[in-house]
Amino acid sequence: MQVAFYDRTGPAAEVLQLADWPEPQPGPGELRVSLRWSGINPSDVKSRAGLRSSVLAFPRIVPHSDGMGVVDAVGAGVDAARIGQRVWLWNAAWGRAFGTAAQCVVLPAAQAQPLPDNVADEAGACLGIPALTALHAVLLGNANGGGIAGQRVLVTGGAGAVGHYAVQMAHLLGAQQVITTTSTPEKAAAARAAGADATIDYRQADAAEQVRQATGGHAIDRVIDMDIASNAALALEVLRPGGDYVVYGSGASPFQLPFFPLIVKNLNLRFFIVYNLAPADRAVALAALDALLRRGRLQHQIAARLPLAQIAQAHAQVEQGRSLGNVVLVIPAA
Repeated sequence: MQVAFYDRTGPAAEVLQLADWPEPQPGPGELRVSLRWSGINPSDVKSRAGLRSSVLAFPRIVPHSDGMGVVDAVGAGVDAARIGQRVWLWNAAWGRAFGTAAQCVVLPAAQAQPLPDNVADEAGACLGIPALTALHAVLLGNANGGGIAGQRVLVTGGAGAVGHYAVQMAHLLGAQQVITTTSTPEKAAAARAAGADATIDYRQADAAEQVRQATGGHAIDRVIDMDIASNAALALEVLRPGGDYVVYGSGASPFQLPFFPLIVKNLNLRFFIVYNLAPADRAVALAALDALLRRGRLQHQIAARLPLAQIAQAHAQVEQGRSLGNVVLVIPAA
């Protein structure tokens, strides 16, 4: 079978390789998926580039945690009725050497979720990280023990892969108002089409005043933030006392936060990474996502579809950060 892999970190064009490997066989509790699509996320690019660590966790790594395909074999203890099922995958490459940049992948059966018939194949490669991250950020209970219903929400980067889903999900799950930050008219239009009530140009000095005007002077109940290092000043200014600041990313590490605005407003800081969700939280998010998918209420924003052979170009596109949506690879049939 065809695979793309790397055995050292570095620039995509230098380290990503294509090869033919033996087809893996599922063990107990596992299944094998004949892949059709592989989704590329910023975390995949950062790991390959060595931005987190230059030391590989495994001698060779087939990247990408997200993907979509059809179950074609099962191991002991897995219902044979799953063979032929369309599925989407989560955490395929998290703590594992073998992700979805290949013609097939073997993984624990629970990490292959049924993909509803009304959802396009390639959309299934956008769910494990972008959609689940957005949904967990929206579903997190607020300080009063409730959800997002009735809240005023600010989503940073509302045209990005995660932000675009977060805007939709907040709107669909009952937020009173959804505001988002964008940087171009094209991105603002995409965010509004996803359900944003207002878009804010975060590059402007009066971004906080834009938020206040959009809310009619009301403070924000929840900020869902893709980059705390860049957006903390805006978030702390517009959040209400007791508000929730939900963070799933940072463009810099370390970063600094001013102590007094945090404590005087009694703000709740909530950090998470979708790979490490508690089992109960993941179960809630999976069930909620399945319901949204079956209702056909989600837009899936795909910026580019490239063949597996062009994985280096695809990584470069994600690395540049200019794509309006997800970048996915089409996997050739075995």
